[in-house]
Amino acid sequence: MAKKNKKNINEMTFLDHLEELRWLLVRSSAAILISATVAWYFSDFIFKTIIFGPMKGDFITYQFFCDLATKYDLDKSFCDATLNFSIQNTEIEGQISLLVWTCVTAGFIISFPYILLQFWNFISPALYKKEKRNAVKFIVISSFLFFLGVGFGYFVLTPLSLNFLSTFSVSDVIKNDINVNSYIGTVKTTTLATGLVFELPIIIYFLSSLGLVTPAFLREYRKWAYVIILIIAAIVTPPDVISQVIVTIPLVILFEISIFISAFINNKNNKKITTT
Repeated sequence: MAKKNKKNINEMTFLDHLEELRWLLVRSSAAILISATVAWYFSDFIFKTIIFGPMKGDFITYQFFCDLATKYDLDKSFCDATLNFSIQNTEIEGQISLLVWTCVTAGFIISFPYILLQFWNFISPALYKKEKRNAVKFIVISSFLFFLGVGFGYFVLTPLSLNFLSTFSVSDVIKNDINVNSYIGTVKTTTLATGLVFELPIIIYFLSSLGLVTPAFLREYRKWAYVIILIIAAIVTPPDVISQVIVTIPLVILFEISIFISAFINNKNNKKITTT
């Protein structure tokens, strides 16, 4: 391992920054590979229970929406939510490839807090002393938002999307025989993308700190953000208001929190300017 660079941020050259970035990537990759190895030993559980869980009619999300629909006399499509398609593998090395990349994805999710720590160590030399003390808060809050997003993506968006896509048909002549890469890709992409989307408040925090985003900008385009959120919710949910609201609310809350964070950082920066 290379010795930790003790140079002041102002003394570091471009090559020094590249060296720090290289070690960030090396340590993060090592953490992902170690976590992926652990996931390999639990691959049966990962595939049978987690990956293919949303295909089963008794999946917790379908049961929740079914109970909700029965109680309030709404659309009951989730009460018979067995997905109307079969999964097939069309490549000779397909299943081993799926095993490897699924374990790598699981490794990334498991090691995400460690990757955040490496990212924080990379940017910390450019921060003020007071900001450096927020390392634990940054890692805890960012990890919480990421895992919350992963959970929301897996338990809400993934089953809703699969249910919609499996029941959509342009003709009764067409039979759905889905490639396993397509199915698992949908599950992984939806879950990971949602986890990263839930990092929006953290991203806005850094962009606002750099002066690249202002609360005025976010408020100006708030209505367009709401329109996009509503369109996404309408696409992935059944045609009833309650399920659309369940998807919409977390995304709206995240956007509003981002505006609040941007305003807080903007006011903080303005106070620094007036006192100097």
